[in-house]
Amino acid sequence: MNVLVIGGACRLTGQLIEKLHKEGHRTYLLTGDKFTDGEYPKVFERYDFDYDNESMMEIFKSVHPSVTVYLGAFDTNYKWEDDRSDSVRFTSGLTNLLSAFSTGEYGRFVYLSSSDVYSGSYAEDITEEVQTESGTYKGMAIAMGESLCSRFQESRHLDIVTLRIDNMYYVPEKRSEVSGVIATMCLTALMEKRLKIDPGHTMSCIYIADAVEYIYRLMMSAEHFNNLYNISSAEPVTERELAEAIKSAFGDELEIVENSDFGRRLILSNSRYDEEFGIRIFHHAAEVAEKEMSLMLKKSNTFLYEEVQKESIALRLKKRLGRVGAAILPFVETAVFFIPFFLLYNRAADSRFFSNLDFYLLYVILIAMVFGQQQAIVAAVLSVMGYFFRQTYHQTGFQLLMDYNTYVWIAQLFILGLAVGYLRDSITHLRLETREEQDALRFRINDIITINNSNVRVKDILETQIVNQDDSIGKIYNITSQLERYMPEEVIFQAAEMVSKLMNTKDAAIYTVSNSDYARMASATSDSARRMGHSIRYREMGEVSEEILEKKVYINRQINDQYPHMAIGIFEDDNIRVIIYVWGISWDRMTLGQANVLRVISFLIQNALLSANRYMDAIEHERYLDGGALMETTSFSNLVTAFRGARDRGLCLCVTLKVDVEPGDVTSASEKLTKKLRTSDYLGTLSDGGLYVLLADSGLAEAEFVLKRFEEIGYHAYVTEDIPL
Repeated sequence: MNVLVIGGACRLTGQLIEKLHKEGHRTYLLTGDKFTDGEYPKVFERYDFDYDNESMMEIFKSVHPSVTVYLGAFDTNYKWEDDRSDSVRFTSGLTNLLSAFSTGEYGRFVYLSSSDVYSGSYAEDITEEVQTESGTYKGMAIAMGESLCSRFQESRHLDIVTLRIDNMYYVPEKRSEVSGVIATMCLTALMEKRLKIDPGHTMSCIYIADAVEYIYRLMMSAEHFNNLYNISSAEPVTERELAEAIKSAFGDELEIVENSDFGRRLILSNSRYDEEFGIRIFHHAAEVAEKEMSLMLKKSNTFLYEEVQKESIALRLKKRLGRVGAAILPFVETAVFFIPFFLLYNRAADSRFFSNLDFYLLYVILIAMVFGQQQAIVAAVLSVMGYFFRQTYHQTGFQLLMDYNTYVWIAQLFILGLAVGYLRDSITHLRLETREEQDALRFRINDIITINNSNVRVKDILETQIVNQDDSIGKIYNITSQLERYMPEEVIFQAAEMVSKLMNTKDAAIYTVSNSDYARMASATSDSARRMGHSIRYREMGEVSEEILEKKVYINRQINDQYPHMAIGIFEDDNIRVIIYVWGISWDRMTLGQANVLRVISFLIQNALLSANRYMDAIEHERYLDGGALMETTSFSNLVTAFRGARDRGLCLCVTLKVDVEPGDVTSASEKLTKKLRTSDYLGTLSDGGLYVLLADSGLAEAEFVLKRFEEIGYHAYVTEDIPL
């Protein structure tokens, strides 16, 4: 299954990816940041794109996920330091993600919300029907995300589910990972050796591993009856209880101070989720708080003195001066350029050749062309000041102000400067817009190229997997189809060897069901695979038999040494006929994907095994001389050959005995000897006319016991390998 995980680098992202990888799913990651540094080696493909990127639809088309998980309230791309800005970015990013998701059939979208959507105190546990109410920008943004998901789900008829997680916590490994109530209290205790608490503050917390398990259950469920669920331990815990647990690990040096007692209570109810999927809490807040405090004490230097790089005062001052300098530089340049034009104007004023040349007008036009309207105004003001300074050589200031030519000259100076500056600013703005559009298109092309290169890599990887994968359907079918080439007596042994090979383990066993309660070992590939014995009451194996009889693959997730690691039954007309037990599978391979491989193998070998089983039953009831216990020569010879060939390859145990008896007494002797044998043993004659016994699933120790029983009734027999076949 293709799963798209959306969110920044954090512990939750890592554990989700780890869980999906373990269960055999193909995981894709959308980081939401072009410059992210997180490493996730178990991710199949990674996309470093902002959430508002225009290529989001191409990403969904490329991945074509069956399930999409958006971390939402736990997305580390939002620091929530500038609440207003982050709330706008959060809402717009989620809107773009939902819009891209809604363009195709991409399965289920899971949005992770949190208890931040509530504030205040609630006497009862908060169910999903309670209206959200938060006084913070973060809480309102997360609640708006819930509303967006609900609107898209209703209007577009999409499978969108919101999971509201209550106070998720985990054990941090360094100071930068500290978040949540418990970790913050532990760090405060470590730093200050003092805890200020509200003893009446009651909450519920859920450990990250438990939360990931319940998120995964919802992701993989075939159906659900609601679109909003609370994920919570629903176990009330107070700040006082957490503080006492922390103090038990810290010691008497820790001082607990009751700062206030408002009695605030906020606990999410998990009853809706529990009714549909079931909830079992494995981690409890107070116990984890004690362990977390112990860990911080052991690694106190890591949490107390973790270096936080801050810019020096000199560097911050340099940056500020740089910004101020960049702002005033054009004004300084305008003033500097004014000096030569001021000198030229004064020199040319009394010249016969240059007196009609207006250097101030040239100066204003030049500044307007280079710097634009704003600097043109400054240049015009400087020019007016220079003009007034020169004209006071020949007339008084009052005469200058009364001369209308002065105002005409000033007007033309400002009009030309502003007009040229406006044209310059317009052209510059147009160029900037064109450049921005080109850059946007260039980035879009680069994004599409990146996505396309990713698709090419994915295609090549999938092609390689299809060709080389050990558990591909083609290879499994190619191997299992070889069963048709074997004699019926050999099929049961070859099948065990094939299961061992395809499941990549040395320990596989096949049992045939003789009646409603007992199963008898037919073949096993190792001594470890024979640990359950030659004959078992399979219905008494608890959860193993329950899963098998429900036609499911049993997975030993609890690593119970008494049970196989995996098992599956093969049925005929709803009656179980064959059981396959497999051991030697490592924990990381005990996944849903590996279970599906075993299911496929059982389907492919089903016909051959059932045919062989029916044939063996026919041998027991139809291939005997005169309806007695003695097998006819050809059938017995084929059976001995099959068993001895399987024994030589380590697939079964068997011993052949020869009984000293006269040729005329073979039939009567067989009737007496049968009473001393098990139902899984065989009597028959071979080409020399002698009487032989095949002890199935037996070694020399068992053979000695049988020989003694034969002696008791007057028949001498011995173990032999020299058999005329």
